Amino acid sequence: MTQDVKEIFGSPGGSLAAKVRTLAPSMTRSMQRVAEAVASDPAGCAALTVTGLAELTGTSEATVVRTARILGYPGYRDLRLALAGLAAQQQSGRAPAITTDIAVDDPIADVVTKLAYEEQQTLADTAAGLDTVQLAAAVAALAGARRTDVYGIGASGLVAQDLTQKLLRIGLIAHAHSDPHLAVTNAVQLRSGDVAIAITHSGSTGDVIEPLRVAFEHGATTVAISGRPDSPVTQYADHVLTTSTSRESELRPAAMSSRTSQLLVVDCLFVGVAQRTYETAAPALAASYEALAHRHRTSPR
Repeated sequence: MTQDVKEIFGSPGGSLAAKVRTLAPSMTRSMQRVAEAVASDPAGCAALTVTGLAELTGTSEATVVRTARILGYPGYRDLRLALAGLAAQQQSGRAPAITTDIAVDDPIADVVTKLAYEEQQTLADTAAGLDTVQLAAAVAALAGARRTDVYGIGASGLVAQDLTQKLLRIGLIAHAHSDPHLAVTNAVQLRSGDVAIAITHSGSTGDVIEPLRVAFEHGATTVAISGRPDSPVTQYADHVLTTSTSRESELRPAAMSSRTSQLLVVDCLFVGVAQRTYETAAPALAASYEALAHRHRTSPR
């Protein structure tokens, strides 16, 4: 990640919140309580000993320490120091966070504000946590692929279609598969030099995991775009690209916010491939624009 991106998206608050959102599904409920507490009130938690935080969250000291380590800190002392620094930064004048809980009786103007903020935060968290080494490796594989198959179900299937359409526009061979049977039968045909991409927020969607496994076993380069870096789909992935998502609510299911972060990763992949294949990609894009130009011209009355 470049320094500019780190400065924009990698603030302590954003980074900690992103970690909590991304890692919470893989935590126990007691660890989630600790993580949610430190993310929502860094100043208050920074003032607590490990015993105090355990009592506040109704957990044990061991749980607090394990949570700190999962969040990337060697121990609770290091997490506490980070929380103190974050609290000081927040007290220096930064605007207060917007609550994104949408109520059934919210005015539409409030809905727009909350959703816009949530989308922005989801994109920021994804950018902050995206492993650019893994991204560059996936781009290189896509740029040189004989063929690319992309698997996704439901909302992730829409993202799969978006990626394949982009790749087709620059002259690459790509197919999106939302039918699990067709996905597997096509995955059998993949070989070394091909690429298979699985898009699944949960990382545990069987209809996506199975074709990726088949592609992996047949020698294709495999990529997983998932909201959980330790999810089942990643065991068959040569490269893992982790997305972030907002907290799910009754009126905003996970599929909505996860799609936002998945589309960012897809755009990063596409632009990276277009850069690497510019000599052929640019003419292909120009030709596709020209082929459709007449459909966008205003017809004379």
